[in-house]
Amino acid sequence: MICRRRKKIPLAFVALLVCGGFSYYISTTMYKSTSQTKFPQLHNIDNRISGPGEAIHGKRGGTERTTGTCIPRKKFVFIATHKTGTVTTSNIFQRYAINHKLAVLVATAGNPVSWGRSPAEEDYIHTPDEQYDALFNHLTYNKTWLRSKFPANTAYISIIREPSSQLTSAMHYYYLPQLLQMRGVNNPVNELLLNPWKYKHLSEVHFDFCNITWDPTRNFMSFDLGYPAEGAEDEEWARRYISELEADFTLVMLLEYLDESLVLLRRLMCWEMQDVFYVTKNNRTYSYKKSIPSNEQISNLRKWKAVDYLLYDTFNTSLWRKIAAQGSDFHEEVYYFREVNTNVNTYCDERQEGTPNLTVVASRWNPQFEVDAKFCHVIQSRVEQLMVPLRKGHKGGRTILSERVNVWAVAKGQRTFKYRDEREEYVKMLNESTW
Repeated sequence: MICRRRKKIPLAFVALLVCGGFSYYISTTMYKSTSQTKFPQLHNIDNRISGPGEAIHGKRGGTERTTGTCIPRKKFVFIATHKTGTVTTSNIFQRYAINHKLAVLVATAGNPVSWGRSPAEEDYIHTPDEQYDALFNHLTYNKTWLRSKFPANTAYISIIREPSSQLTSAMHYYYLPQLLQMRGVNNPVNELLLNPWKYKHLSEVHFDFCNITWDPTRNFMSFDLGYPAEGAEDEEWARRYISELEADFTLVMLLEYLDESLVLLRRLMCWEMQDVFYVTKNNRTYSYKKSIPSNEQISNLRKWKAVDYLLYDTFNTSLWRKIAAQGSDFHEEVYYFREVNTNVNTYCDERQEGTPNLTVVASRWNPQFEVDAKFCHVIQSRVEQLMVPLRKGHKGGRTILSERVNVWAVAKGQRTFKYRDEREEYVKMLNESTW
């Protein structure tokens, strides 16, 4: 028999294996028991490999981990498109910039750096050499301008979402029922999608201060990524432009596949797992949020938002092509990341004064690290809260007015403005004239 041909294994060696395995089982079981006693709401993740490194926000012992030739990329531009989950995802890039003390191109006041045009010199804080490491605020993509401020090895990143859900979010946020004069309509998205062209004369908003006409119901995401609104029906122009974007951008994430996108981001940027943890923010509720358009309505929308659909379809294909190139363990990491991120969220939500730190043990994809009060505070912070340390004491500057306020102004027959103080002065004048 084959088993007889094997050499005898010394009894001492067998005893060592058995005892060693039993010791590992006991130590692992005791660790789980202790962790679950302290934090019964958390599901502890098994320790898969050891890999100590230097913590970011959390605490780790040992020396910094290296992974072959993988060197973290610390120069990036994140184009925060509108109504695509950027309040949630911008926090990731802000944290990374703060942790690594990067030179950030940041607005002198408020959140947006620009809208529609390249930033004016007085609208952002300048570095002495006029070179920057990072950007993550709302800014309309302009390759020529950005490449004059950022080096050639900069990673360009953005995020988009399925165009019908982006329209639904924009409809609620930008007061579009008022702009489109939909009085007494329960579901303004369904109403618009019956015949979008019927509302074209109302949905096209002219911003007088920059002489731009923009349609918040149409190719919103493409506009944020630099495609002009007047090219809405030029398919060839749109294809050329989006092909160029695909070459320019390291990654365009999809909100519908956020966990997959963030794991891919982590790998492409050679960042740590805790760098891409997130807390969902600005998750609003309204009556027509979960309404599902009919096939006919989607067909109308695909024609109306043709450029945005071309953009989404292109980067949907691109995302899965890049994921396919990552290897067989990618989806395992996504599952692991989703579980740990949920645990971190639960811990930060329920953490109280005196609660011990949450230890996330090492895995194939991360060294062991701890989640502490500071990490929880930063990951739960909103975009504007983290602007304070990034401005490093800079005072002064004018806040660029949100396009949301300008859309509301147009709906009421009022003027549009670039700066908030201009709008405030105008409203003051209107109020005084009514007395």
